[in-house]
Amino acid sequence: MSQNRQKSAGYCIFGTKFDAPDLAPGLYVIATPIGNLRDISIRALQTLAAADLILCEDTRQSARLLDHYLIDRPKSSFHEHNERAKTGAIIEKLQKGAAIALISDAGTPLISDPGFPLVQAAREHEIDVFALPGASALLAGLTVSGLPTDRFMFAGFLPVKHNARLSALKKLSEVSQTMVFYETARRLVKTVTAMIEIYGPDRKGAVSLELTKRFERTLTGSLSELLAELESSPPRGEAVILLAGISENIINDEIWQNALGAAMADMPLRSAVDEISARFGVQRKKVYDVALKFRR
Repeated sequence: MSQNRQKSAGYCIFGTKFDAPDLAPGLYVIATPIGNLRDISIRALQTLAAADLILCEDTRQSARLLDHYLIDRPKSSFHEHNERAKTGAIIEKLQKGAAIALISDAGTPLISDPGFPLVQAAREHEIDVFALPGASALLAGLTVSGLPTDRFMFAGFLPVKHNARLSALKKLSEVSQTMVFYETARRLVKTVTAMIEIYGPDRKGAVSLELTKRFERTLTGSLSELLAELESSPPRGEAVILLAGISENIINDEIWQNALGAAMADMPLRSAVDEISARFGVQRKKVYDVALKFRR
């Protein structure tokens, strides 16, 4: 253990100071709170307080957490714009026996956050990587949504541009498990509107806002009901969108017809008909007749 680590390896909880135990060399992937600073584990505090270096998505954001627990360790920015350039130097430190912590601004690193190139490189160099689990917005939103949790699919952030967003949603038309998305408040209404265009207004969903914070709320209902609520009360911050999967046994006309309309916007009529007929198992002539009506 370095002399520098001996001097500052401590943390404070509710005014009581604690010494941090020694760390084995390696990379520590640490989940941090998504809003409420108390949502952090004792092990995470011990590790952060004893690390030789803390890699932060934004050092200013992470300082809020570290200062709250009186953790004074060297920090370095590590985000999507510099992670590949910095990975080599970090691997060298790890090979020399450093204990390095990786955190993101909120939640679990690598889940729509930086860190994958570093973890991949560490594994390739046979460096130990330790997981310190904790807060995760996708799991928090899922557990309070009222939608099935036995099987789910995490889709992360959808594309920003409208047509690309519709295309991404179309590819998920046949997903039968609950789907989880991240979205910014600024694009939330546009994203729910796009979901209505692809899946219809009656698909069940939920939107979790300000999770673990003072004004936390989760909206539930059909997509049309969610849209009305979001338009009447504009959200702030980032959101978790949860969407019920399509029934494995029942495909109603509204679902495949919405998908047909979206397909026709991107491809010739016959190609769109073929795709929807094959995707939903609907008779081709029936799909073709509806496509002609849409064209008119």
